[in-house]
Parts: sequence; structure tokens; C-alpha cells
Amino acid sequence: MATNPVLDVSTLTTSPTAAEALEAWYKDHPPVVDPNANPRDVSRADLYSKDLWRAPFAEMRANAPINKVEDSAYGSYWNICNHKAIQHIEALPDIFSSAAGGIVIADRREDDDSDFELPMFIAMDRPKHTGQRRTVAPAFTPTEMKRMEDEIRHRTAEVLDSLPWDEEFDWVDRVSIELTTGMLAILFGFPWEDRRLLTFWSDWAGDVELSLAPELNEKRQKILFEMGAYFQQLWNERVNAEPTPDLISMMIHSDAMKDMDHLEFMGNLVLLIVGGNDTTRNSMSGLAYGLDQFPDQRKKLQDNPELIPNTVQEIIRWQTPLAHMRRTALEDTDLFGHQIKQGDKLIMWYISANRDESVFENADQIDIERENARRHLAFGYGIHRCVGARLAELQIRILLEEMAKRRMQVNVTGDVKRVHACFVHGFRKMQVRLSKY
Repeated sequence: MATNPVLDVSTLTTSPTAAEALEAWYKDHPPVVDPNANPRDVSRADLYSKDLWRAPFAEMRANAPINKVEDSAYGSYWNICNHKAIQHIEALPDIFSSAAGGIVIADRREDDDSDFELPMFIAMDRPKHTGQRRTVAPAFTPTEMKRMEDEIRHRTAEVLDSLPWDEEFDWVDRVSIELTTGMLAILFGFPWEDRRLLTFWSDWAGDVELSLAPELNEKRQKILFEMGAYFQQLWNERVNAEPTPDLISMMIHSDAMKDMDHLEFMGNLVLLIVGGNDTTRNSMSGLAYGLDQFPDQRKKLQDNPELIPNTVQEIIRWQTPLAHMRRTALEDTDLFGHQIKQGDKLIMWYISANRDESVFENADQIDIERENARRHLAFGYGIHRCVGARLAELQIRILLEEMAKRRMQVNVTGDVKRVHACFVHGFRKMQVRLSKY
């Protein structure tokens, strides 16, 4: 990639956040409530921000786990709602493509002639996917997890020790965002003082609902190009340096990624930032909220800290921080009796598969002793399974262990604001108060 002039960080856009921009847009363009809306159109963001998604998915799993929605804000698509069908689709990447239509429900706007597309390896098919994934995979091996564990534990302890015990605070901002953003900064070798830019960029990159607001498209592109310029500067600083364990250095010194053009570089940055930020952030928020909702399970965990590793899996299953992934059919095919046509969009609802009663008994409940909690699909399945899954699990485990050391109980006391989105499933804000147990 070509070198660019030195970037002046003070000129970068830092507001509004994606959520603030979208909220302002909705005030000027209030969604029209359609009384005849298809109840199986689970792409509607309000189902998630209002926490109303369980019932429509339960109905579909019971009566039509594979069904087609013809008219939605994102066009026609197939709902794939059960565990078995999602695993089947993920196991056939040569039929059900990640590259053909991308990995989210939103299509590229037909009226967008900017040619602004960001290739990323999660939205690639073999063989290109294989080479690029292999480049970053060494950052997430068991050996690397062991190497990073002490640093993660130290940072987690610092964050928990900074929390007040006698007043309400926002768990999402003080804990979930701070821990995951710091981890991303370490992975990228990113300047520590600028780490909150990673959260800002992640939200602008990962908010699918922004595609519904064409007026925000230009702003989103500007912000992501600023992100690309910042990372380009880090690339330029390291391109002639000795290899180091950070992800940028790994890209520089790999045959599969060293010759990426700028948009492909940006695309893979978006993937790694959103993947490393949203999933772990919202699982950390989910553990605070979920254990508060199921005090019997929280008490069991407090009395039996050896249950922490299984609790990590159960929390990730119960929260499911990314609600869906998309595949596009490359050919006509039969899917358990349903005739899928070439070009059809299939939405794999992980959030539903992880509540599949045929796999998880009492699936809406948190059960920290659930024997098959690890069968969750929150990280996907097959060749596209989340490359950073081990790191997410490690961060959540250490958070629970450090909370246990401090006998820290998190009590949800105030405002809980959820993400208004059908892709990222999580929390914008959660007021809590700490107590000792």
C-alpha cells in the first residue's frame, strides 16, 4: 500500500456516535408502524431494542424453522432459525457463499454509486479466505492466549478496582467497553491514548441499521476512511521493522495480506475491530445483566467458582452477541425440503439457534451447569467460526474470576438501553450498583 502524509489525530471525527446519528435520523424519519407487518420479519430493529425477539423465533422454530420473508426493509430473505439447519448451511461454504452477498442482512444500496465496498476475509470464499484467515490465526493460538493472560488479568483488575462501590455507574462504559477496547489496542499495537477511537469506529462500521439512512452513508464513509488513514500510518511505521506479535505486523509479513489494496485493508480492520469489540463487549454486559436476572444461578456461581469456565459458555450462548450472519446461495439447492434458488439470501439466526429447545433444555434460562453449553453457535460454525473465540472466552473468564476474588456482585439498578439493531445484539447502557457477597 502507498504511503500517506502523517495524520493529524486532532482532526479526526469523534462525534456523533453511530447510535446518536441514527437516533437523530429516526427523529426526522420516524418508522411507520405497519399493522399488517409479517410477524416472521425478524429483521426489525425494535424487536431487539425492546427485547421482544423471543416469541417470534419460538413460533418459527415450532412451526416453520426455515421460511421465506418476501417484503422487508432489506428485501426478501430466508429465515434459518434452528440449530441443525444453520450447521448444515455453514458446513457447505461452496454452496452457501459469504462473498456473494456479504455477511449481514443489508444489501449494498442500488443508489450508491460510490463503489465503496470493504472486502474482508469473513466475507470471502475459499481459497482466498483460507490464506487471509491463516495470517491472523496465530494471534489467537493457545500459546498466545497463555502469553497474554497475565496482561489481561492485570488490566481487568485495574478496571474493577477503579469502580465505585457506593454509587450507580454504567457497566457498559466503565467495564465492557473499557476492557474490550483495551484488548483491541494491545492486539493491534494501537496507541493507548487513542484507544476509544476503536469503539467509535466499531459502532460506525458494524451498525447494519445505518444502511437504512442514506443521508448517513457519506458520513460513515468519511469516518471509515479516517480509520483507514490512521491504520495506514501504523502500517507505514512498521512495514520495514522486524516482525512483532501485533496483527498489523502479521499482515505486513504475510504473503496472503501484504499486498492488499487500501479498501481490503480497511475491510479486514473492520472485521477484526467489530469482531473483537462487539462480541466480547456485549457478552461482558450480558453476564452482568443475565446473572442479575437469574439470582439463583448467580448464587450458585458465587458458591462454586469452579463453574466459571462453563458459565462463560452459557453466558455467550444466552446473550448471543451477534444475532445473525448471512449466506447467499450460489446454485439452486434443496434445504430440508425447501427449494432455495441461486442468489437467494439466507439469514442464519444464531440468536434463535442458541434457544433451540431440541438442543438446549429450558433454553431461555441461564443454567451455569448446562452440560452442552459449548454447543452454542454464537461464534458460528465451520470454516468461518470466529477466529478470536479463544480470546473472547479468556477475557470473560478472567473477568468472572477477578469479580469472584473481590466478592463483587453486580446489581442492575437503573436504565438499561439495548442496541437498536438486528445484527449486533447487546447493550448501549446499563446502570448498576456493586455489592459484596
